[in-house]
Amino acid sequence: QVQLVESGGGLVQAGGSLRLSCAASGRAFSTYAMGWFRQAPGKERELVAGIAWSSGRTSYADSVKGRFSISRDNAKNTVYLQMNSLKPEDTAVYYCGAARFSSSVRVGGIDYWGQGTQVTVSS
Repeated sequence: QVQLVESGGGLVQAGGSLRLSCAASGRAFSTYAMGWFRQAPGKERELVAGIAWSSGRTSYADSVKGRFSISRDNAKNTVYLQMNSLKPEDTAVYYCGAARFSSSVRVGGIDYWGQGTQVTVSS
């Protein structure tokens, strides 16, 4: 069992930065692949970035490549999402999710979800 709690969301102007954190409880955190997802009003939840549990290999949605960076600190049971050069279209509720396998880091493959944190980017 893994419990996830996101933090770090807020209101920021376009071009600004935010760093989201996802703190996990549970002894097996380091064996889970992790992902950050987002859901804007009226839209489906989408994968933003993923990170493997062992290799640390990362992947990103095309819309955030070069602007967002995902990382993890297994010693602190925490995964981060550094978001730079934010745009109004990045406005959404951001969720972290844990999956047993890297190939499962997609909306339909997540085993555990956090409650989400709101990110609002003003123009």
